[in-house]
Amino acid sequence: MSELISFFHQDAISIYSGAKSWQHAIDLSMENLLENNWVTENYIASIKQTTLDIGPYYLLAPHIAMPHARPECGALKTALSLTLLREGVSFDADSPPVNLLIGLAAVDADSHIAAIQALSEMLCEDDVVNELLHAENIEALTNIIRRY
Repeated sequence: MSELISFFHQDAISIYSGAKSWQHAIDLSMENLLENNWVTENYIASIKQTTLDIGPYYLLAPHIAMPHARPECGALKTALSLTLLREGVSFDADSPPVNLLIGLAAVDADSHIAAIQALSEMLCEDDVVNELLHAENIEALTNIIRRY
């Protein structure tokens, strides 16, 4: 299995004080993927439109979201981004605010399986999730990801 960190470009891990809205949070989580031409503007628009149509289908656990769209919506390369928001943003009235966004771009149904498996292993441990949510800096986030 590939190491989880190999799915992240060197600038794909970021920390922000917060986001103005859930749409802004999506933009922040997809920013690096867009800048590196791993997704198109249409990919990001598709995430937002589908959220409006059916709700935030990508909420994984309290405080964690994995925004993504279908490959044909504009995924150009399989890659991940990780965005930590110090102040969480609400995606819907029934869920706690999201602080950690894992942006996912997958060019097909299979290319991201190894990444999802490693992410699942990492996110199923409450202590690790707590470490991620309270990481002091990008280096700390990177070191946590390197363990998987």
